[in-house]
Amino acid sequence: MKHLPLLASLFGCLPVGSWAIELAPTTIDGEQAPEPGLTLDQSSGMASRLGLSVRETPASISIANRNDIERHGAKTFRDAANTLPGVNASAPPGFGGFVSYRGFTSSQITQMFNGINVSSGLARPVDAWIYDRVELVGGPSSLINGAGSVGGSLNYVTKLATREERAAEGQLTYGSYDTTSIAFGLNHALTEPGAEVQHYARLDVSRNTHHTWIDRQQREAWSLAFSLLSDLTPNLTHTLALEYQDEHEDSPYWGTPVRNPKAGELKIDKHNRFNNYNVADGRYEQRTIWARSIIDYRINDSTSLRNTLYHLESQRDYRNLETYQYNADNSAVNRSTAYQVRHQGQQNGSQFELRHEDTLFGLATTWSGGFEYKVNSTTNHPLNVTGKSTVDPNHYDPGHFYDIPGTQPGFTKDKTNEVTTKALFVENRLGLTDTLSLLTGLRYDAIDLDVTNHRTVTASNPRHFKSRWEPVTGRVGLTYQFIPSANAYVQYSTAAEQPSSTTQVFDVSTGKQWEVGSKFDYLDGRGSATVAAYKIERRDFAVTDPLDPTRSIPVGAQTSRGIELASSLRITPKLLAEGNFAWVDAKYEDFNEKIASGAVVSRKGNTPTNVPKRVGNLWLTYDFSPHWQGGMDARYVASVYADNANTLTVPAYTLLGAFLAYNVDQHTRVTGRVRNLTNEVYAEFAHVSPAYYLGSPRTFEVAVQTRF
Repeated sequence: MKHLPLLASLFGCLPVGSWAIELAPTTIDGEQAPEPGLTLDQSSGMASRLGLSVRETPASISIANRNDIERHGAKTFRDAANTLPGVNASAPPGFGGFVSYRGFTSSQITQMFNGINVSSGLARPVDAWIYDRVELVGGPSSLINGAGSVGGSLNYVTKLATREERAAEGQLTYGSYDTTSIAFGLNHALTEPGAEVQHYARLDVSRNTHHTWIDRQQREAWSLAFSLLSDLTPNLTHTLALEYQDEHEDSPYWGTPVRNPKAGELKIDKHNRFNNYNVADGRYEQRTIWARSIIDYRINDSTSLRNTLYHLESQRDYRNLETYQYNADNSAVNRSTAYQVRHQGQQNGSQFELRHEDTLFGLATTWSGGFEYKVNSTTNHPLNVTGKSTVDPNHYDPGHFYDIPGTQPGFTKDKTNEVTTKALFVENRLGLTDTLSLLTGLRYDAIDLDVTNHRTVTASNPRHFKSRWEPVTGRVGLTYQFIPSANAYVQYSTAAEQPSSTTQVFDVSTGKQWEVGSKFDYLDGRGSATVAAYKIERRDFAVTDPLDPTRSIPVGAQTSRGIELASSLRITPKLLAEGNFAWVDAKYEDFNEKIASGAVVSRKGNTPTNVPKRVGNLWLTYDFSPHWQGGMDARYVASVYADNANTLTVPAYTLLGAFLAYNVDQHTRVTGRVRNLTNEVYAEFAHVSPAYYLGSPRTFEVAVQTRF
């Protein structure tokens, strides 16, 4: 706790008696229909706790709001995240929602739910219906989001009750491969107007079923979100929010094997690309429960506070045969890695924040400070056997999991990891002049890890293992508004991430970023744009030992540098253009890897796997008439490496799409959409062994949506 006095002294300097705060909104307005485009004047609580807009914050921030999600036809978290600059997201089983951004992947990209940071994979979004928006912050953001987030942070924000007397919406979708979706949302006042205490409730429910384009794979998912907004007094508001998500997949798809020889650009047998080599009774299940209690209290005209108390429960079950490789002459597929596991986890915590506006030496200033406490506990129950078998890819019986020698029903505990985090943070914005502002912040985390081994105790696997880390992270940034419609900013930020290993002694991994950028409107406000250039450095992290997956190997350093562009332009009153583009150069600066022969090989200068150098999106939307609207979209993802040696690549791809919509009346809209118009065969992820995790072929869908 050697850093605690520093944080305490900072809080002690805050002039409490004259604090003023504008808390981030706790509700969304279902009646608002903002002009499509970049949301530069919307606030984002994950980028700053000071209530600043995207334009005012010296950081790269992107938001896909509800209108964006619907206009772009996003059905899943992957669809919504991929509309944001530089993001390449996919959903292979076992990865809890894989994201590549700014040269970093997996746990180096924090995925948050309503501003709450959870461990990687503990919770995964099921579909997009219950979410109001998806937010993205580029680079280290440990100041706001806690340990992790070296490459960036994604935040999924759930719909909440609004102060509408009555509102309703529904959507019915049917598409290729018997894809169906039924969803509805209701918002209703529970009390009479003028009552001393006002209550408003919202309920959102969605059900999705999909037979999928992969042989034998079937999916069913439910999402439910309920919230109760209570105005207890004119200054005190309480929101109760509950969410439940349930997902089941039969015979999950784990990838398509690549043909031999494995060198250069990897290739598959396109004739068999719909094959599913998993066992007939393969299974993936996920159940997630969230409960939040949110209090907003305005003490006076200049002081407000917020506290969020939350509980998360999660369980994920796997039962699959996961690895597939061709034999030498590509005439048969060798299957292996029978894996049955249950991941059980829960997280309980509280986030408290206080905000204030005042003057300091005659300069306008805003303060925010608070604390966070959370306990995350996860228990794994793995069963892993070789499970080798060989099948003819043209004619085969997938078999059953428990017919594999060494497998058996039931789960046996392995380890329980309990991570307790206590944090203090403070943030300030100081208006140096009418056009120049300084943003600073500091955060102290005390992280305690307690590992309990439920299996045989050995010298390398003791009954208990404990460790503690106390990272301090921060940010400093300048924003210069050189004209009313345009600004420029520069920022320096740091991050810290606890080690991934649970039984070896590693220090925290550290990261830092320099970023410069600009946010502006142009052509008399018909267009808006953002541009950012950055350099990130990460040091002292660990990767899994390829010869022993229970151990980790220390790595020296990784860097990335890149540029991101985003813009929207109302070309004519009827034609809207939107797009973004990102370029990144990511490489290891210090990484020695032990290969199968036992030799240690330097990977310095190599690019990490599954990191595309370029990612771009383009959307064109045209209003033919008040009733008819149509559009085209394109997405480009550059090739990625499938191994640390950078000898194997997965090719680049371009996806095209189109839609046509008809407004039946002011309430109801019918939309027809084609995805992957050219039926591109592509891998959205380079899986282990290696293998293609293929994206969807061309699909069609029709959706009917209504609002009242």
